[in-house]
Amino acid sequence: MTGRGDPPEGTPEGVPGGGEDEYRSVVFDESFVRAARLQEFSADERMGEHARAVRSRHAWARAGASRQAVALVLLIAIAFAAAVYMGVRHPYQTPQPQTVEPLHSSVVPLAPRGEVPGGPPDRLFRNSPAAEFRTGAEGVTVPGARRTQSFSESQVMTALTTAKDYLVKSAIDPGVLAGGPVQAVRLLLDPAQQTQFDQSFQHPVDDGRHAATGWLNRFNPAEVTLADTPVRVRGTLTVIERSAATLEVAADHVFVYALQPAHERGPDHASLFTVRRETRFRFDRDDLRDHHLELVQSTVLAGPQACAANASGYLRPMLAGQSAKGDAPTGTDPYTTGGTTVSLCGVLAPGTQPAADGRS
Repeated sequence: MTGRGDPPEGTPEGVPGGGEDEYRSVVFDESFVRAARLQEFSADERMGEHARAVRSRHAWARAGASRQAVALVLLIAIAFAAAVYMGVRHPYQTPQPQTVEPLHSSVVPLAPRGEVPGGPPDRLFRNSPAAEFRTGAEGVTVPGARRTQSFSESQVMTALTTAKDYLVKSAIDPGVLAGGPVQAVRLLLDPAQQTQFDQSFQHPVDDGRHAATGWLNRFNPAEVTLADTPVRVRGTLTVIERSAATLEVAADHVFVYALQPAHERGPDHASLFTVRRETRFRFDRDDLRDHHLELVQSTVLAGPQACAANASGYLRPMLAGQSAKGDAPTGTDPYTTGGTTVSLCGVLAPGTQPAADGRS
């Protein structure tokens, strides 16, 4: 009896290895059947009159997966085009970047009524109102930070510490005070203010915008030098939320320096020079993130200093033994067009100078 796969007469002669081995490599899977160009009608379809045995399959029928891929690509393209269109035509306006206000500054010299007292720095400080001031950066105290309606406690603290950093670098750093490089101060400013800062040092002018001494305290090293004594400092820092996008720090500090002539060093030739500086710092969220600030206002009272002194580039202190007899501010011409230079001058109260007899 023959096996299940053999024909009744057995395997035909001349067929090597049997017919089953010859067609074993041919596999009619589902994809092969679907890809066939001809498809046999079913038995019911063949019973119809003039029915054909087979029909041709349409190319789309053979490529169902391809149709799905093309449809998916078209759908993605339409969605992308719609997103681009909506992005261009959306009704909301792009928020405008916040503008940075330029610095407005004033530097008012305070002229002495008599001769400037001189002597050893420690005695001068001991007999002056600065006797109880702290020294150096310790005098710029930072209050406790509290969150505001729109800013966190850490953001408020960042504003306060950045303001302190600016005050230390601009009014206490010995290199800056001696007329040295000011890059450390510049880098703390918002980049939008740095051009005005550079112009103030390249061409200082007492016009309320471009005085170098509106940005920082410094002395001409050819005229005076700092005595070997730390700067005495006292002042306050306060925080105000100006808007939901802006913090403001108000600083009010008094800096007292012991100075002596640049070419005449000695313990008995020092004198005190006092600078009262009121400043307003502004911070937007980018400034807080980048450790920058905007210096928007600076008011400086400095003396003893002659009214006629040009203090736009350097502060011009009067030293021990000098007096301001006959000194008066220069006139201001209201008919002059263009940039207006307003000459202001004050009188240094006698009680602000060290007492010669040891009393303040």
